[in-house]
Amino acid sequence: MENMYEAGLDKTEANYTPLTPITFIQRTALAHPSRTAVIHGSIRRNWAETYERCLKMASALRKLGVRKGDTVAALLPNIPEMLELHFAVPMIGAVLNAQNTRLDSKTMTFMLNHSRAKVFFTDKEYSGRAREALQGCDAKPTVIDVDDPNFDGGELIGTLTYDALLATGDDDFQWDMPDDEWQAIALNYTSGTTGNPKGVVYHHRGANLNAMSNVIGFGLPAGAVYLWTLPMFHCNGWCYPWAVTAVAGTHVCLRSPQPKAIYEALSKHGVTHFCAAPVVMNMLINAPEEDKKPFSQHVTAATGGAAPPAATIEAMEAMGVQVVHLYGLTETYGPSLICEFQDEWNSMDAKDKASKMARQGIISLSMTDMMVADPVTLEPVAKDGMSIGELFVRGNSVMKGYLNNPEETAKAFNNGWFHTGDLGVWHRDGYVEIKDRSKDIIISGGENISTLEVESTLYEHPAVLEAAVVAAPDDHWGEIPCAFITLKSGSDGLTEADMVAFCRTKLAGFKVPKKIVFADNLPKTSTGKLQKHVLRSQLTA
Repeated sequence: MENMYEAGLDKTEANYTPLTPITFIQRTALAHPSRTAVIHGSIRRNWAETYERCLKMASALRKLGVRKGDTVAALLPNIPEMLELHFAVPMIGAVLNAQNTRLDSKTMTFMLNHSRAKVFFTDKEYSGRAREALQGCDAKPTVIDVDDPNFDGGELIGTLTYDALLATGDDDFQWDMPDDEWQAIALNYTSGTTGNPKGVVYHHRGANLNAMSNVIGFGLPAGAVYLWTLPMFHCNGWCYPWAVTAVAGTHVCLRSPQPKAIYEALSKHGVTHFCAAPVVMNMLINAPEEDKKPFSQHVTAATGGAAPPAATIEAMEAMGVQVVHLYGLTETYGPSLICEFQDEWNSMDAKDKASKMARQGIISLSMTDMMVADPVTLEPVAKDGMSIGELFVRGNSVMKGYLNNPEETAKAFNNGWFHTGDLGVWHRDGYVEIKDRSKDIIISGGENISTLEVESTLYEHPAVLEAAVVAAPDDHWGEIPCAFITLKSGSDGLTEADMVAFCRTKLAGFKVPKKIVFADNLPKTSTGKLQKHVLRSQLTA
């Protein structure tokens, strides 16, 4: 018998259009044309002006010969032009490749060649490395300079400037909806520690849904004032260029997330939301008192990229900043899990509450399912908070796959799940707690040691500014935990024995670091993640 709910009820142009985040700016410009869209130094633009600039840039790129499926690369900091490209590029069906601004020129060359970039936007600050990268290109892209008035130095190396290209665009340009919501919108390269990075391809559907998930999960209200401390090149700024635009918020641009500049923005612009890696939050907590300008508004900060120590969450909340803990990967558009706050946590003391909030949580609204399971059999582990397995996820904000890399794509999606490579436990309440990357777990004498657990303990010591724990080779145990520590100013008298004694009061004996290395600085990626592979190499050199 024919299903009556299917008969004569087909998809048409009237009742079905592909999901895309481009519609957000069109609606916002219509609903709130005069509301401030962008703040950057002395620059102030409203949403009508910003939408018009996006349309003109889309028109200009098309006149330059950019077509559907072409790659437009951008080596830019958090400035208005980078925000505009998140809309202008997909408006003509092209794909935006926002590049990590701290990469070496050789890696940039690989990405430009691998993506067959047709246009390359670059900022004067990176002109030296950009020029070197272009020398190795198989087919050189058209280079467009962004001459940001808020930066002194560098040089112009392109064919023309952003503003000159913008002037060639038409005011009345009509942008194109994607033919299919599965159409590519962005390309992001993973920061692998060995070999060439993998090109992660995003689709319009995932970008739309993850942006909406961010709005709800992060509690972005209409007119939110969002500070750009998270790089827009990192998972397309976790999709916040689209999310903040969807609520007609204000994008406060910041070229570099230094504590003094962040506090100034909080105080001057009434910032309500920002995203930052735990290392940035740690910088804010330990900033000089003279840099800590007061602010009276309620502020919410999302953190991820690395698990925040409970001590960091506790200190941020003591400063008046509510912390939302997110988890995600480049392959999942950034946030894919969220530590949803439970009402009963309000009655806990600050330490216990922060410990709960340090967990990665449950799936976000744009995801469908998750599990912690045996990485070989995919048999779910017990929800006992102790049994370790790999985290698997599936849903609408998982990448299309890796560009020109079918083998790695098939491996990542084996058995219908995305394999995150992160090891964790499943708690009785269904919340996931990541214990380590599979490559970072320490196996000492047959016992698994979570480096995150040891690091969290180290952060409880009042003298510790930063800490990273890695496996050091050992003839007897196979591996032993080694801690690299940066101390706060005025703590020079602390010794290795002091730290070991402190850890013994809080950790099982086999988890206590057997080696302590004091360092002035710990190596980090551009997104604030500690580079443990660099530390491991120091122990085996």
